[in-house]
Amino acid sequence: MLLSTHEADLFEACRGRLEAIAYRLLGSAGDAEDAVQDTFLRWHAADRERIETPEAWLTKVLTNICLNQLTSARAKRETYVGQWLPEPVLAGDPMLGPADTVEQRESISIAMLTVMERLSPNERVVYVLREAFGYSHREIAEILDLTESNCQQIYRRAKQHVTTDRSRTEVDAVAARKIVEEFLAAALSGDTEPLIRLLTDDAVSIADGGGRMHARKTPIVGALDIARYLRGLFRPTDAKRAIAGGNAALYAVVVNGGPALLIQGAERVYGIICLDATPDGVTAIHLQVNPDKLERITRRWAAAGPHRPLVESW
Repeated sequence: MLLSTHEADLFEACRGRLEAIAYRLLGSAGDAEDAVQDTFLRWHAADRERIETPEAWLTKVLTNICLNQLTSARAKRETYVGQWLPEPVLAGDPMLGPADTVEQRESISIAMLTVMERLSPNERVVYVLREAFGYSHREIAEILDLTESNCQQIYRRAKQHVTTDRSRTEVDAVAARKIVEEFLAAALSGDTEPLIRLLTDDAVSIADGGGRMHARKTPIVGALDIARYLRGLFRPTDAKRAIAGGNAALYAVVVNGGPALLIQGAERVYGIICLDATPDGVTAIHLQVNPDKLERITRRWAAAGPHRPLVESW
């Protein structure tokens, strides 16, 4: 059945919200786009005259598609090379969706998206729809074909799994630049002490190369070990320049609501280092160098240029 202009416009009006839901559920902008496209195809094939509430119908279809992906993703994680991290998304990207409340902003942080990997598919859906999009338990129950009381129980379990005692430092572009400048100065100093002062004692560093790029395959825990690792990582070498296609430029950016260092090579963004900043210091460093997870950020970064680098040639 061909879509009318009204029906096509109706779907497009929902696209941004659907992408934002899918990204929070899947931790991948690329997979979120695919899930929304699959939802569109089902909308196109549906008997739309029988759909009373299109927005609710689309959300239910999208959620079921994401549930299937989350189930299969668990099996794929077992064969993933090294550590898995979410796909980073630049500030201003509509994929991030609403960021009006603390809960909405927290739900798109790299730290939270990583922690949500611990949840079961149903727990993740209930948590995301409730925390980030304000769905009632009754509405979520209808989407998942569960009872309202069951949804409440699932939500309580999910909250217990993702609760943290530390509050993140909320940043804008100016604050992010200051944090990244301090981090970069410490990392380029050639000394571990400045880095140790920036990190909490129990800080963790995780890198994701996906088997495509060299990246440490196990997390590093503790300020001293992370400082030693970063000191070596930020030491320029011919091999690193070869990967970047020449000298790289370093930029301070806001990614997933937090401060990050963007590493721009000759042809693409080839690294994002996200800093989980808290009042106590940096508690986590997430390094994304998997090219598959940097395609969207490379496109949007290029489109938004020119940019002012912290370091023009590294």
